Amino acid sequence: MLTRVLPFFLSVIISSLVAQQLPNVLWIVVEDQSKHYGFNGEGLVKTPVLDKLCKDGVKFINASVTAPVCSTARSALITGMFQTSIGAHHHRSGRGELKIQKPDQVKLIPELFKEAGYYTCLGTIGHVAGTINPKHKGRLGKSDYNFEWDPSVFDAGEWSGRKKDQPFFAKICLSGGKARTAARASKDIPHVAASKVKLPPYYPAHPELLEDWAAYLDTFSLVDRQVGQIVDRLKKEGIFEKTIIFFTTDHGVSHARGKQYCYDEGMMIPFFVHAPGRIKAGTVRKDPVLHIDLAATSLYFAGIDIPKYMEARTLFGPEAQARNFAVSARDRCDETYDRIRAVRTQRFKYIRNGYPERPHLQPCAYKDNKPTYIAIRDWGKKGKLDELQQRLLLSPNRSPEELYDLKKDPWELKNLANDQKHTKILLKMRKTLDEWIKETGDRGQKVESEKMYDSDMKIYMDGQAIRGRKERADEIRKNVDQMKKWWKEGK
Repeated sequence: MLTRVLPFFLSVIISSLVAQQLPNVLWIVVEDQSKHYGFNGEGLVKTPVLDKLCKDGVKFINASVTAPVCSTARSALITGMFQTSIGAHHHRSGRGELKIQKPDQVKLIPELFKEAGYYTCLGTIGHVAGTINPKHKGRLGKSDYNFEWDPSVFDAGEWSGRKKDQPFFAKICLSGGKARTAARASKDIPHVAASKVKLPPYYPAHPELLEDWAAYLDTFSLVDRQVGQIVDRLKKEGIFEKTIIFFTTDHGVSHARGKQYCYDEGMMIPFFVHAPGRIKAGTVRKDPVLHIDLAATSLYFAGIDIPKYMEARTLFGPEAQARNFAVSARDRCDETYDRIRAVRTQRFKYIRNGYPERPHLQPCAYKDNKPTYIAIRDWGKKGKLDELQQRLLLSPNRSPEELYDLKKDPWELKNLANDQKHTKILLKMRKTLDEWIKETGDRGQKVESEKMYDSDMKIYMDGQAIRGRKERADEIRKNVDQMKKWWKEGK
């Protein structure tokens, strides 16, 4: 009898010890913010909590998203795959009658953690801080994946329901740049005066843009306060030192050269890893990294085998392999069809526009109704934009290729693609992208079927109508007709 019982108790004890040694893994993913944090040198914001976490961790100053828009970036992050490799590259796709199935072998990161005995969470600051509406307590946080998936891979919105000593994996989503109004109205954070804002040179100093940017900067202080709440809870529960924190955003600021575009404002993100006792604190790394590398690195820290199919790379450990370049891809966003690919090294950026005959600011109901866009177009009509702003924002077409020397031109203002002095680097970057397209099987090179497009547009327009926004639904329909017209014209 003893010989049968003893192995059982030994296995229970060993499992408990292993669980106690495994770290918790926490992803803090913020929406719609570029790199404007104090730890990246932005002087107008106050982010002491994040500055301290970053200082005590490893900061990556050349981090990019694989897609500068939320659903495609999130689809990539949760799988550790390029969205273009798994058919999830069109923003808000597979939402209608026609669905998208990810490749069978590809598992979601929380699925891998759950198989390893972790308690898995997908929540918001409300879940973590205990301030969420009781009616919504059972709901998960934002997923926004462009393929069919099983919500049961997540156990809850936060980790209080886990077993004793069970490690957790948690992805906590913060509204960030989308919370401009809330941040501006908050009495708990410092505020940025519009008069102190200095916009990038490609944006006009229009009062609407200045106020919007000031409100945007306020969201950084709001995020810092929310992260402070998360850190306080970890310390109160005595698990702060046992928790590896990854901090990043899903893409850059929602603006005319940010979100949905492959300029640095859209594709470059803040990113650091805080892992007490596991990495060298205070390190700053310059090598190009991708947001999906967060997925592989998390598996590494948890001692979980990184699947061989995975395109993400661990950033630490004996298997770490630095990237020479980063690729970001933009495809259809809502009703607006486009194909942009960007290759970025530490020094140069190469952009390929798949539809150069279309304007930079294509018709897009989501963006065209933003006050900032209305202001830009208004000043354009009135001749109040300078030559640079008019050319970069309101040109009726684009260059097929763009090349920028980021060291000399960090704002990406001077296109060197036709400069003979840079022919060699242009050819090299062009070849790099061609090889990446082939090696990863970039599905975005093939035009989306009209049936799939119509399926997603129907659910999109129906959703607007249900919310009582018939005019917006009509605007989307008009834009859809324009997209189809351009297709027929070969533009």
